[in-house]
Amino acid sequence: MSLARLTQCRHWVFDMDGTLTVGVHDFQYIRRALDIPPDRDILEYLEALPDSRREASHAWLMAHERQLALGATAARGAKALIRALRVRGDHLGILTRNARELAHTTLQAIELSDVFAIENVLGRECAPPKPHPGGLEHFFIRWDIEPARVIMVGDSPLDMQCGRAAGAGTLLINTPENPCPEAVDHHLDDCEALLTALQLG
Repeated sequence: MSLARLTQCRHWVFDMDGTLTVGVHDFQYIRRALDIPPDRDILEYLEALPDSRREASHAWLMAHERQLALGATAARGAKALIRALRVRGDHLGILTRNARELAHTTLQAIELSDVFAIENVLGRECAPPKPHPGGLEHFFIRWDIEPARVIMVGDSPLDMQCGRAAGAGTLLINTPENPCPEAVDHHLDDCEALLTALQLG
């Protein structure tokens, strides 16, 4: 993706944890606590469990992630970027593998709850978890926009793979090394760097 295409974008979908917030999830701790093999996707593994264990595991995960959400802090430049994009009139969405309820809790903690419409915040119960493209496709339909005019912004290969699978542009931030160059259109340091690139700051 050229910088010109990036600066012309008016439709953005952001990952939450580690993208708009300082990343604090310890996924290896979660796997140990829930007895999940280290090489397995957490959400996929939980969905395959017997009913009683699945419900208990999800309850533990929700309680753990709620505490993280309540203590969330905004990533460098995140608040200024999001508010600048809103003032400009851009479409803004959240697509997270966290629960939708906790995404709203996180937005409150980082003082951005007034920016995102409720229907533009999708959690793991709203669409198949990333890297499945279903969540992004929701925004294409809702905003009546071609996939290529949307940019998925995130900090992980799952975010980038989701964007690539959906036909959207992809922007990796808050990750010094690019772990998936085949799925990344643009790579910037953080939200502040994106704000500067868009000449909004």
